[in-house]
Amino acid sequence: MPGDKIFLDTNVLIYAYDVSAEKKHEMAKTILMDLWSSGRGILSIQVLQEFFVNITKKVSKPLGVKIAKDIIRDLLKWDVVIIDGESLLEAVEIHIRHQYSFWDSMILKAAQKGGAVLLLSEDLMHGQTIDGVTIKNPFTDNTLF
Repeated sequence: MPGDKIFLDTNVLIYAYDVSAEKKHEMAKTILMDLWSSGRGILSIQVLQEFFVNITKKVSKPLGVKIAKDIIRDLLKWDVVIIDGESLLEAVEIHIRHQYSFWDSMILKAAQKGGAVLLLSEDLMHGQTIDGVTIKNPFTDNTLF
C-alpha cells in the first residue's frame, strides 16, 4: 500500500488539533504528520467545513477562527475532493445500499472519487470495503495504515 491515497475523516483531523483528546490527539497527530510527509492524504471540502465548525466551537478547548483558517489554508495543499451533482447522487446510492447517514455516504463517495484505497474514520464500520475503499478506525488498531 505504499503510495496509495488515504482519505481522512473529520474526526481524525479534529483529534489531530484537539489537545484535550489526549491519546487520540497523539495518534491523530502522528497520522497527520505521516500523511503530510508522504503526500498520500486526501480530504474533501465537507471534511474541511466540518473541521472548522467543530474545532472552533464544539471541542473543549476550541481554536481561534484565524488559527483554524490558517490550518485549513495549509490543508488545501492536499488533494481536496469537491463533490459534483453526479457524485452526490452516487452518495445517495451508498446511503440506500449501506444504510450510512447521508453525510457519511458523502465522505465515502469523496474518498472513492479521490482515488483513496483507505478511509480513516472513527465513525464508520471498521474493516468494511465500499466501492474499493476500505474503512479503518485508526484508534482501535496498533498499526497506522
